[in-house]
Amino acid sequence: MNELQQRKNVGLVQRFRNAFKPRELFLHDGRSLRRFRIGTKLQVAATGVAASLLAWSGYATVQYAASFTGDVATMQARVAEMEQDVANIRTAANERADLLEQRQAFLAQMMTGEASSEDLARLLPASADAPENAADHELNETYSEVDGMQLMLAAQAHQENRERLNATMSAVRRLGLDPDRLMNNRFGGVGGPDASDDDVDPRFAQLFASWRELEQLEAGVASIPSALPVPTEIARFTSGFGTRSDPFRGRAAMHAGIDLAGPTGTPIYAAADATVSFAGVRGGYGNFIELGHGAGIATRYGHLSRIMVANGERVRRGQLIGLMGSTGRSTGPHLHYEVRIDGRAVNPLPFLQAGQAMAQARSRQSGGQAAAR
Repeated sequence: MNELQQRKNVGLVQRFRNAFKPRELFLHDGRSLRRFRIGTKLQVAATGVAASLLAWSGYATVQYAASFTGDVATMQARVAEMEQDVANIRTAANERADLLEQRQAFLAQMMTGEASSEDLARLLPASADAPENAADHELNETYSEVDGMQLMLAAQAHQENRERLNATMSAVRRLGLDPDRLMNNRFGGVGGPDASDDDVDPRFAQLFASWRELEQLEAGVASIPSALPVPTEIARFTSGFGTRSDPFRGRAAMHAGIDLAGPTGTPIYAAADATVSFAGVRGGYGNFIELGHGAGIATRYGHLSRIMVANGERVRRGQLIGLMGSTGRSTGPHLHYEVRIDGRAVNPLPFLQAGQAMAQARSRQSGGQAAAR
């Protein structure tokens, strides 16, 4: 085995010597011939230097490739991050635009005067989140003008609602009526979803609350008998409310209503929205109609020549319900007209005198088309 290994070693040495054996080079420059001898040691040294240069070049190439690959990865990551930022800005812009459109739809629907409480509750704008980064701040600036105008309009509308509400409440109280009771009147009450959800913009929730409160009151005003029950050009006031001399007995007696005279057959109209609680003959009233307006309010129409409604019928303000006559305890054709609150007779004149203010409230509640006479 040792002999075989020795022969292999001798072979390797011989190949090495053959590879790096001294070499002689002859160069002719055109004038003279020169001889150069390259020894074994010089060849070995040169080969070592070349190998070292090659190794260093390979290492540098690998390092550069690794560095370049890292830069590419970093650049790709940055591009991906920028693309995500653009996508976030686009999403935020769309959401902001949707919010502004929702606000505009809510305000426009409210201004028409034809919106229902349920419709407006569905349109209530969501609460806007505060900006979280620079992109959001820039976006906020982009929409700031429209945003500011919408918020200003909402604040003005809320203020107007409160002023109208207070004015209508004052007018109702002067008639001896409770505004809260009118707002809960079954003929004027308005329902609708609760707008106190945390997701709803509180400024628009406040506006919706004042609008709904005003709508409830103005709808309730429709039950206030403030319309003249006979045509203005025909009605002639002949007797007032309170103690008077009874025309049949000749002594003082309480007159629970007012008398409005006119020709037999003069039209008689419902003074407000109501349900017919009685239609027929009743003692001294003769042909008689009683209307229930809700909230404890009722009106009575006596001495009619003809009744044109039936018990339980729903009638609207200004609707023809009968004709003037002189039935029952009467000295001539006229309408005996009463207003009662919780069964107690009150003077109808303040209600008729408040007709203009009540008509304005009804006009706002019905989008500008009141049925006042």
